[in-house]
Amino acid sequence: MKATGIVRRIDDLGRVVIPKEIRRTMRIREGEPLEIFVDREGEVILKKYSPMGELSDFAQEYCDALASETGHAVFVLDRDVIIALAGVSRQPFIEKMISQDAEEVMETRRQSVIEGKGVRAFCSDCVEENSEYDFSYSVLSPIIVEGDPIGVVVISNKHEVDNKFSELEEKLAATAAAFMARHLEH
Repeated sequence: MKATGIVRRIDDLGRVVIPKEIRRTMRIREGEPLEIFVDREGEVILKKYSPMGELSDFAQEYCDALASETGHAVFVLDRDVIIALAGVSRQPFIEKMISQDAEEVMETRRQSVIEGKGVRAFCSDCVEENSEYDFSYSVLSPIIVEGDPIGVVVISNKHEVDNKFSELEEKLAATAAAFMARHLEH
């Protein structure tokens, strides 16, 4: 654990303010749920809560099946990081921060096809050093649960540098996002 040097007092209602610099760095938005942990040494730990975390095993199975059937790379993102993927090596992607484009897809709640950005279409801190990850098209579809965007399904083309996606890939991404959302609602 890293010390910040910032000290805050608890008010009479039991509240503590998380400094703006930390909220910005950790990408904690107003109204975002935080999970509270305590350990034996008396430390209280706040962690961003992701409903998608409950879905990670299911999301991985869905990615595996979709990648196997389509031959495309498939990713599932929560509001901050990539939580599941298939069709490419996990190492360069898992737990990497999502891109501004992926955040926009969640905020607008609309599917988007992004051309020519490679992994930057959905991953802000991934490095494109391998042509295996040089995606020319990615379709991003938001996962919306009870009106709130909680993640994104991404299907990216692999090895078909000049081929655009058909309507089928767009529908597959939308179907995967809707299916995951319904899975979380129950």
